[in-house]
Amino acid sequence: MRSPSRSSGPAVLRRDDRRRITVVAAVLTLLTGSLFAFLGLSQPAHAATGLRVSDGRIVEAGGNDFVMRGVNHPHSWYTHTTPQALADIKALGSNTVRVVLSTGDRWERTSESEVVGVIDTCRANRLICVLEVHDTTGYGEQAGAVSLDRAADYWVSVAGALAGQENHVIVNIGNEPHGNQGYERWTADTIGAIGKLRAAGLDHLLMVDGPNWGQDWTNTMRQNAAEVYAADPSGNTVFSIHMYGVYETPAAVSGYLNHFVDAGLPLVVGEFGHYHSDGDPDEDAILAVSEQLGIGWLGWSWSGNSAEVGYLDLVNGFDSDSLTEWGERLFNGPDGIAETSREATVFNGDPDPTNPDPTNPDPTDPDPTDPTSPGSSCAVGYTVSHDWGAGFQAAVRITNTGSTALDGWALSWTFAGDERVQNAWGARADQTGRGLTLTPEPWTAAIPAGGHVEIGFTATGASAGTPGSVALDGAGCTTA
Repeated sequence: MRSPSRSSGPAVLRRDDRRRITVVAAVLTLLTGSLFAFLGLSQPAHAATGLRVSDGRIVEAGGNDFVMRGVNHPHSWYTHTTPQALADIKALGSNTVRVVLSTGDRWERTSESEVVGVIDTCRANRLICVLEVHDTTGYGEQAGAVSLDRAADYWVSVAGALAGQENHVIVNIGNEPHGNQGYERWTADTIGAIGKLRAAGLDHLLMVDGPNWGQDWTNTMRQNAAEVYAADPSGNTVFSIHMYGVYETPAAVSGYLNHFVDAGLPLVVGEFGHYHSDGDPDEDAILAVSEQLGIGWLGWSWSGNSAEVGYLDLVNGFDSDSLTEWGERLFNGPDGIAETSREATVFNGDPDPTNPDPTNPDPTDPDPTDPTSPGSSCAVGYTVSHDWGAGFQAAVRITNTGSTALDGWALSWTFAGDERVQNAWGARADQTGRGLTLTPEPWTAAIPAGGHVEIGFTATGASAGTPGSVALDGAGCTTA
């Protein structure tokens, strides 16, 4: 979506230079493949351990298909809403959220530590996290928009937050990186940005938006996607089309989506709406054809759109109990999120963001085989990950330090202050006064000996620190 701007972009290459770069990149790609063939060698395989492209589709590390079903959230403009918003987005059935970030050129910079917090919140809510830089929107036409190269520099600067998150994070290099002027640069600029990220060691699945404010009405991305994909040394790039007014008919929707499927190229609908000032997109066709083809999509957007496009809000005022007509359609209508979303299987074995393998206990945890380990059979880690004064978000890690597996549990404690739990994930909360009891969801019920589960919640009131009288099934736990 278009957004307000503040600063001007950097200088650009001349058209002849751009053409030379594109031609050289394509030739090098061909020569590399020919050299390996001449020597009787296979090209180096992409050793991706997380989300990746396989045979034109997005798959998880285990090889199973992952089809995005989710929404966009405007974190950069409404940072205080993110903890609750992501919990609500998950509660309504989404398996993915696309999160707006900023390089600092047009809006306040999303710092590396803030990116860590966003990723942690996604993981706590069992959501695949698509992170996008929004400052590139309409580059070449929108005053203040920045280049894809500038966006790539931002991703390199926050690489520490992305390290080790390949199973859970997709990097959307730049939102709608060209307007309707200068879009001929799209191919060379996109290849350059991908190359910069790969050279910096980022091995994540990359997402690239089309030009023409994301709608690619010139078919620039459609015609050059194969070249861009071939230029990624990791073979791990997915293309993203934004479907608004250009896609008013089933034929327009089907024609674009089927082209990529027929070509064996990975595609998602990174944004779309039920209406737009430049035309009336056929949302029913977008949903139906995407479901038929197994193409992922992300509706725009959760809440907070400016008045002129307020009709694109899925909920009123960030209130999940107040779905708009568009929200009702997307979440609960035919081919919508409730009907078609499937959670990423990585979360079946990843209950703890700090220790992805629950069968391999964190070395800092108490040794369940050591009779001198503190606590009777459990240890509870309690961390406030976000605090906005009037409320906070906390992550809770429950470690089974006993010698037998748990199948079902009840965790209880007493808050030190006036905290009131509003929403929980991975567990169900029952609070009376300062006393809280948490019981598991089906996917967090089993805790093997020496294993962990991770749950979390948001609460109102100021955090008063680690609660007291912490017990699991009535037996006292050590806390940290």
